[in-house]
Amino acid sequence: TTTTTTTHRRASSAAPATVRARASSFNGAPVMSISRRGAISAKGPRSRAPAFVAFAAAKGEYDYDLVIIGAGVGGHGAALHAVECGLKTAIIEGDVIGGTCVNRGCVPSKALLAASGRVRDMKNADHLKMLGIEVDDVRFDRQGIADHATGLATNIRNNLTNSMKGLGVDILLGAATLRDNHTISYSNKKCTAKNIIIATGSTPFVPPGIEIDGKTVFTSDDALKLDWIPPWVAIIGSGYIGLEFSDVYTALGSDVTFIEAMPKIMPGFDAEIGKQAERILIQPRNIDYVTDVLATKVTPGIPGEKPVTIELSDFKTREVVDQMEVDACLVATGRAPYTEGLNLEAISVETQRGFVPVNEKMQVLDKDGGVVEGVWCIGDANGKMMLAHAASAQGIAAIECMQGRDRVLNHNSVPAACFTHPEVSFVGLTEEQARDKAKEEGFEITVKKTSFKANSKALAEKEADGMAKLIYRSDTQEILGMWIMGLHAADLIHEASNAINNGMKATDLKFAVHAHPTLAEVVDEVFKQVEHV
Repeated sequence: TTTTTTTHRRASSAAPATVRARASSFNGAPVMSISRRGAISAKGPRSRAPAFVAFAAAKGEYDYDLVIIGAGVGGHGAALHAVECGLKTAIIEGDVIGGTCVNRGCVPSKALLAASGRVRDMKNADHLKMLGIEVDDVRFDRQGIADHATGLATNIRNNLTNSMKGLGVDILLGAATLRDNHTISYSNKKCTAKNIIIATGSTPFVPPGIEIDGKTVFTSDDALKLDWIPPWVAIIGSGYIGLEFSDVYTALGSDVTFIEAMPKIMPGFDAEIGKQAERILIQPRNIDYVTDVLATKVTPGIPGEKPVTIELSDFKTREVVDQMEVDACLVATGRAPYTEGLNLEAISVETQRGFVPVNEKMQVLDKDGGVVEGVWCIGDANGKMMLAHAASAQGIAAIECMQGRDRVLNHNSVPAACFTHPEVSFVGLTEEQARDKAKEEGFEITVKKTSFKANSKALAEKEADGMAKLIYRSDTQEILGMWIMGLHAADLIHEASNAINNGMKATDLKFAVHAHPTLAEVVDEVFKQVEHV
């Protein structure tokens, strides 16, 4: 039995540990990557009048043209577009408006990252000195940071609610259950609709053997509350969730150990970007990791009194190889679809690994593969791409298809980002995936790269770590993917994602003009390297 270990750097109330990480499958079960991204304006969308009078509901055939189950980012986006298309719309929510993203995901996590990032910057005396700044005795209020996250979630949740009410969307509260493909019951009531969209989202996935107490062993749901800052935190899984929380915890003084089931840390990343991320986000910080191991048993502790114990087993043999004792453990092993109580059997639908099967139009498929008339599913519940903004885009596409405009979402054009400091963003394929695709289909690829170190704006900020790379077909110049790591990478990826969505070639971007001096010149530099044909 072989396992890669490194000794943890700090002395803690817990015994010294060993660790390095990654995840794709965990404890033999598929690990669904978290839907992290998806932003909503703090001001909320402007009210828009319906484009035309709703048809089905106006004829009295149904109570509504559309009922959406789930008022998260996906459901909200679908509702707004439905109203714009003139559909009489209702949305049913059994928990709180905003779903995971607004209440327990994207939004509050960005608040924690923003606050902890400021702390990291202000404590970085060497960086500040290069800018001619001296700051002494940097302190922070843990509860104040936690309140910022809670307050932001509340603000955005209220904005979502008000935006839907302002547009005339009926908000129905209660757990929804399907009676047939046009009837839904909720809170001892029922309603009918010509079309139904399932947008119920997902919940944290907790592998077998891990005992959650919400205090010393917890998922991202509880971590976002920031009830305390453990001296030493083990994070199971090194995907987006784990990386972002490692950024928060280390900025606020914790040591972090990643536990990764796969052979290398950050397994979903492009390999070259992953190496840069390890050099920038892992090695300089109080972070270590173990790879090729599973956390097969995790037992909660008592803060300040009793450590959390973690049993580590070899990924291949499942033999116990080590035991760790830490102050706290964050379980960041992805998310699982939430379809509990929907009564999918009423419409002859069988889930696949928990996901609701759909076609490219987001129409739900029954157990025989046929379309269930009038029922659609978007977002994490269908498993096509577990990102909040992907859910919203799927919802808009579904509405378009309902209206006879067969608009199908190109999932290869959907960008994603990890909001560490600095950020990582991408769209499309990794270089490794592109090379595999090229080998299988018989074409060549071209890869162009540039560094943030040549960018004037990044140099002015004294934050020039990072790179960008563009991957495209050598023959047709079809853009296959782009990866960026560096300052504001999450904001820089959209030029490539929109280009993919609009079917543009790499050469189409070559002659675009970007303002100087801006970080956008990083992607401009990559585009200008494309050979003119």
